[in-house]
Amino acid sequence: MEGGSNEEGLVTSSLLVNQENASDKFYCLDPNAVGGGSGSGDGGSSPVTAVVIISTAVAVCGSFNTGCAAAYSSPAKSGLMEDLGLSVAEYSVFGSIWTAGGILGAIISGKTADLIGRRGTMWFADIFCIMGWLLIAFAKDYWWLDLGRLSMGFGVGLISYVAAVYISEISPKSLRGGFTSVSSLMICCGFSLIYFLGTVISWRTLAIIGAVPCTLQTIGLFFIPESPRWLAKVGREKELEAALQRLRGQRANISQEAADIKEYTETFQQLPKATIVDLFQRRYAHSLIVGVGLMVLAQFSGVTAVQCFASSILESADFSTTLGSRAIAILQIPATAVAILLIDKLGRRPLLMDLNLWKEITPILVLIGLLTYSATYSLGMAGLPWVIMAEIYPINIKGVAGSLVTLSNWFFSWVVTYTFNYIFDWSSTGTFFFYSIISGATVVFTAKLVPETKGRKLEEIQASMTQSLL
Repeated sequence: MEGGSNEEGLVTSSLLVNQENASDKFYCLDPNAVGGGSGSGDGGSSPVTAVVIISTAVAVCGSFNTGCAAAYSSPAKSGLMEDLGLSVAEYSVFGSIWTAGGILGAIISGKTADLIGRRGTMWFADIFCIMGWLLIAFAKDYWWLDLGRLSMGFGVGLISYVAAVYISEISPKSLRGGFTSVSSLMICCGFSLIYFLGTVISWRTLAIIGAVPCTLQTIGLFFIPESPRWLAKVGREKELEAALQRLRGQRANISQEAADIKEYTETFQQLPKATIVDLFQRRYAHSLIVGVGLMVLAQFSGVTAVQCFASSILESADFSTTLGSRAIAILQIPATAVAILLIDKLGRRPLLMDLNLWKEITPILVLIGLLTYSATYSLGMAGLPWVIMAEIYPINIKGVAGSLVTLSNWFFSWVVTYTFNYIFDWSSTGTFFFYSIISGATVVFTAKLVPETKGRKLEEIQASMTQSLL
């Protein structure tokens, strides 16, 4: 292990020397690049092409499905319990079991994305999502419901990792944060759609509608390129260049960006194949703490529980569940849209730190608290942990690290969701007081440990993160 660590130290040090002494090669704009009149050798100021936009749109169909799945149990609650005679315990299992599926999907997400590619993993995930929605739509008893919800969670567990990674790997660096954060916007849109429709249509029809985004993604994946960085990882250099050319535009000069990707990938490919044990080397401590820490803090701020059981919270305060659900749904979309506009201007850290402070009012007034909580969560913690996770891990450990981070997200999502109803019955005030403390802790965690990745190249971020504790 020690020998491997020394070898990785030499590799990363070499990368950093290249960054410092050859910045004109590695991280500056290529003056000879062209693409719609301007271009970049590193993809930093490349024009946003139709292919990048379409590829992102296809990838975030999975995120839209995630929002639909997260929201489904709340508006469907009364219909499910009445039509199938579910008890409170059975409904709680149904509401939370998708996170158990997410855990299973998370365990293999990174490995699957490395093995069959980013597009292949999204296809694989869509099979389980579609099957899950159909099982719920045609359920005869709660076993069908739970199996469908579990299958759906498995698919979402895969997509939640690979969608963020795929978008971050195809986007120009100057807009990478905004493009990656579109997945959060689509989660909110899916969430809002289900909340709205759930008040006017049956739970079975709602499940059929939930299957639409997965179906659209399955079709759309035929028309988008694979991630150039994954193609470099598996040694398909001609396909790498073809994919990169499609993404940057036919007139763009991609030679420098392609060379950088190849050089970086080949350097890390010299290292031994990474395992889960390798993640706990000292050199990866910082990136591992940041990735896992943000996911754990995000879940213990109570977001999944609030999303899945918003109707129960509103009922306990004698608010109209229809009015409250619609208000939450309306507010999240513009809040997330604002976050997309700000992320590449203000950076990751300010959005993670400042906006989290406002969530501490949630124990005071239920409706105002829920609205404020939802809006500020959408601005910061909803998408940024996934953006940062997709940026900070080098190619040799991205698969196993991504699996561990995604697993952390889903495991603690399950813990929070399953226990929420019991804790809420014990003390509603205490529940949200605890969530507010975690939100405050997130500010401290971000200030001390989370790096700013705005405007930096993926290879630069990853090399600096692994070097930071040497």
